[in-house]
Amino acid sequence: METVGTITEADIIADVVAADRPDLNAEFARAVLAVRFSATAEQRIRELLQKNNAGSITSAEKADLEKYLRVGQFLDLMQAKARHSLQPIRTAS
Repeated sequence: METVGTITEADIIADVVAADRPDLNAEFARAVLAVRFSATAEQRIRELLQKNNAGSITSAEKADLEKYLRVGQFLDLMQAKARHSLQPIRTAS
């Protein structure tokens, strides 16, 4: 993790999750890969993204969208770690 400059929530989460360390057990890794936003949440995200792209999003909606995006980034990191944890261990040949 970079210590110079401004640290972001994403930097902290990336450090905590450590997606490059494949140390999740297989059962938990598979459970993490099954985690998804609900259909209702996905619809809301699409609506917010459309409003954002059209320039018609309110400040409250923008804050909601940013929350969904942060949760999505966290989920992406956890799922990357889960996929990495499920890969067979490669030995040097």
